[in-house]
Amino acid sequence: MKKDAVFIFSEEQLGYSFSDSHPFNQKRILLTLDLLKKSGAIQDSDIIAPRMATDEELLLAHDKKFIEIVKKAGKGELTEDVGSIYGIGTDDTPIFPNMHEASAMLVGGTLTAVDEVMQGRSKYALNLGGGLHHGFHGRASGFCVYNDSSVAIKYLQKKYGARVLYIDTDAHHGDGVQWSFYDDPTVCTLSIHETGRYLFPGTGSITERGNGSGYGTSFNFPIDAFTEDESFLSVYKTAIKEVTEFFKPDVILTQNGADAHYFDPLTHLYGTMDIYKEIPRVAREIAEQYCEGRWIAVGGGGYDIWRVVPRAWAHIWLAMKNIPTPTGPLPEDWLSTWQEQSPVTLIPTWEDPVPLYEPIPRKDEINEKNAQMLSRALHMIRNEKIDK
Repeated sequence: MKKDAVFIFSEEQLGYSFSDSHPFNQKRILLTLDLLKKSGAIQDSDIIAPRMATDEELLLAHDKKFIEIVKKAGKGELTEDVGSIYGIGTDDTPIFPNMHEASAMLVGGTLTAVDEVMQGRSKYALNLGGGLHHGFHGRASGFCVYNDSSVAIKYLQKKYGARVLYIDTDAHHGDGVQWSFYDDPTVCTLSIHETGRYLFPGTGSITERGNGSGYGTSFNFPIDAFTEDESFLSVYKTAIKEVTEFFKPDVILTQNGADAHYFDPLTHLYGTMDIYKEIPRVAREIAEQYCEGRWIAVGGGGYDIWRVVPRAWAHIWLAMKNIPTPTGPLPEDWLSTWQEQSPVTLIPTWEDPVPLYEPIPRKDEINEKNAQMLSRALHMIRNEKIDK
């Protein structure tokens, strides 16, 4: 019988670990899974172990020399000078043991999710270990070694002949995926992110539209720093519906970074848990309307691993299972299990405290700037429809 959703996980995914002090911490997957279990929202039968991506699969989106360099790095055989050329051994992407194997396992998790959906065993699939959207063809970047989404999209094209819509709601621009398919008319990339004026990687302008035959299949919606829920969701809901109607994909792949939240230490957006309730539910509706339900979701950024990521990511699974949005207290046994380890006081409820922050003096100005940006972007999309 076809499942509603599968959750891709094994403890091998936790091997992708730069250091105890690095902001990218895979413990957030454990926290999320444990929250779902203690909420009664997931069963062991819903969980599928990932496989490791093969070199042949990695070559779909990565250079052979780069893969060899990553292997050397993980064995302690790479010099600092050579590593820096490939973005490895930097502050963002330091070397760690078995770097290749750990990175390939995250890619394999997303490929496992793809096969579950595309072979009809499940409507939806979630791999929170994926979402490494800054990885390039021959270079690591921004905490990302291999780019699981780029490999997965190439895999979807090669194995299933699919027309893919990639939707990225991480606070950082999905640059690695965008550039991988910038000239490909059969892949559409949509990224909603904090403007690059203030934040890594500095790309994602509204004018980045694609190249050659791929022109008109790259869409960016850069929102202003300090953007709050209402404006974020207005851009998101309008953009995703317009772009999906324009592109008409066979399958949707969503990257679900949880770093647009007010508590995130690396970004400047003022989102609350309200956006993370809505993002996956809208994605599911779009997948049902246009793709016969085919929806693959991956993780991404999210650096307040205690107060934000578990609650935010739990909403993806809840949306996939069509479980009503929970309210009120989190499970007491989850709070008691993790509070001892947390350096901050955990939020004890599914909702954020109100008020979460002081009012933003420039709220109206920020909302207006985002609305103008959205209007310009929609004008481009509608012109594309006419030309098409």
